[in-house]
Amino acid sequence: MEIKTDIEIAQACNKKKITEIAKTAGIDEKYLEQYGNYKAKIDYAFLKDMSDRPDGKLILVTAITPTPAGEGKTTTSVGLTDGLRKIGKNAIVALREPSLGPVFGVKGGAAGGGYAQVVPMEDINLHFTGDFHAIGAANNLLAAMLDNHIQQGNALGIDVKRITWKRAVDMNDRQLRNIVDGLGGRMQGVPREDGFEITVASEVMAVLCLASDITDLKARLGRIIVGYTYAGKPVTAHDLKAEGAMAALLKDALKPNLVQTLEGTPALIHGGPFANIAHGCNSITATKMALKIGDYAVTEAGFAADLGAEKFFDIKCRMAGLTPSAVVIVATVRALKYHGGVPKAELNGENLAALEKGLPNLLQHVSNIKNVFGLPCVVAINAFPTDTAAELKLVEDKCKELGVNVALSEVWAKGGEGGKALAEEVVRLCEQPNSFKQSYDVEMSVMDKLNAIATKVYHADGADLVGNAVKQLKEIEELGYDKMPICMAKTQYSFSDDPTKLGAPSGFRIAVRNLKVSAGAGFIVALTGDIMTMPGLPKVPAAEKIDVDENGVISGLF
Repeated sequence: MEIKTDIEIAQACNKKKITEIAKTAGIDEKYLEQYGNYKAKIDYAFLKDMSDRPDGKLILVTAITPTPAGEGKTTTSVGLTDGLRKIGKNAIVALREPSLGPVFGVKGGAAGGGYAQVVPMEDINLHFTGDFHAIGAANNLLAAMLDNHIQQGNALGIDVKRITWKRAVDMNDRQLRNIVDGLGGRMQGVPREDGFEITVASEVMAVLCLASDITDLKARLGRIIVGYTYAGKPVTAHDLKAEGAMAALLKDALKPNLVQTLEGTPALIHGGPFANIAHGCNSITATKMALKIGDYAVTEAGFAADLGAEKFFDIKCRMAGLTPSAVVIVATVRALKYHGGVPKAELNGENLAALEKGLPNLLQHVSNIKNVFGLPCVVAINAFPTDTAAELKLVEDKCKELGVNVALSEVWAKGGEGGKALAEEVVRLCEQPNSFKQSYDVEMSVMDKLNAIATKVYHADGADLVGNAVKQLKEIEELGYDKMPICMAKTQYSFSDDPTKLGAPSGFRIAVRNLKVSAGAGFIVALTGDIMTMPGLPKVPAAEKIDVDENGVISGLF
């Protein structure tokens, strides 16, 4: 039997008009701003008008530490939501928008896979409704106003050696990490060192995703710190009178996007901060809308539970006052064998010894969800044809020792039908009382918060400040920015800050080399190890396989 690619499956789907999807979700057409037949934005007035409706149950989908073998969080999120509807539940999924950098770089797309996808997948993976372009424009408007202020006399006394604001582009482009600009004479600007971040690492992205409404958006934009004066005083976007124009660029981007799954389930897709260098969750606005629309709202957080889930709980839930009801931890037998030392090329063969060696990675994530954050969880094994009965039983037995059930997820091959068992377990968990809590008190010192994340979530021996971070911490405390949550920027490939340490490493410390205040977002970014805010393309980027024919049909996205 010929196996269809993700894009072939998506293109064969008989999509419903977006007005019909809105009707399914209980969204009146007066709130819709249509982008063609299959996409629409939802006006934020919908959230205000639905304020009296009780919230549904919030379900977070997270995963084990990622490997080249793949895990499938988005696929599981979509398939679980379809599965919930298959068992008669009113469910909706809220996801992040894909970034163009990974789409053309490593991933090739991020709209789910197989028969558990959101559509139109080509649009979602490419320009969609233009949200990321608006975020990049707002980011770069602020950069232009900053440099123009310096060029026009620098009335604020901005120290050009202490500018922290970077330009942004939504593409993996290592060449732009460190640049010198303003060259070419007096009228071409003030020469200085500069750089680019990928748009999804921009503080503007975080601000958009954490803002509760347009007034809050504007206030947060005004608080963004762009640099420091010669006297050491922070300079904000408000000082440059930039927040109004930035908010004007973002007024439509703030509205969540409505699309559908292959099975016609309503899906909100909005915002897309990376979880290794930002907070890794879709917008608060979209999540709150999902909770008003569905009795069950399924969402995901990027990368593994030590990154996306930790930030979901410690940053997003804290700021938005959200209490999750259950957590799904996605794993594959193949990925666990990789954590046990099996090379990617040899993952198809049964290897119980390697699986047992890799299982501590999953078990540590499970323990964190249950014991650190106080939430019930289920392990979803994303099924592969090469999984053997003995391997699946070993995973189930080890999880049951921690009091956690395992559900086989076959959503890639079967869509919602393959997610019914997982859906039944999630419904069961949602009815259980939980003792949800954050991993630290926001009023703790910065070092205590760093150590809490390092020891409780990463299982490190502690965190150390190195290089500039020592001086930066002192400045953060003196300026009164120390009572904010921490946004850890760390490799996604390990619990540690060393991507080569697989499984569940011990006997290590986390090196924090840079502390940056994101006053608009409302958190402190702690950069660890060698993490960068502008990725590069791999040796063979996915872009090499992406094409479009004479009829406008795109191929190569996956």
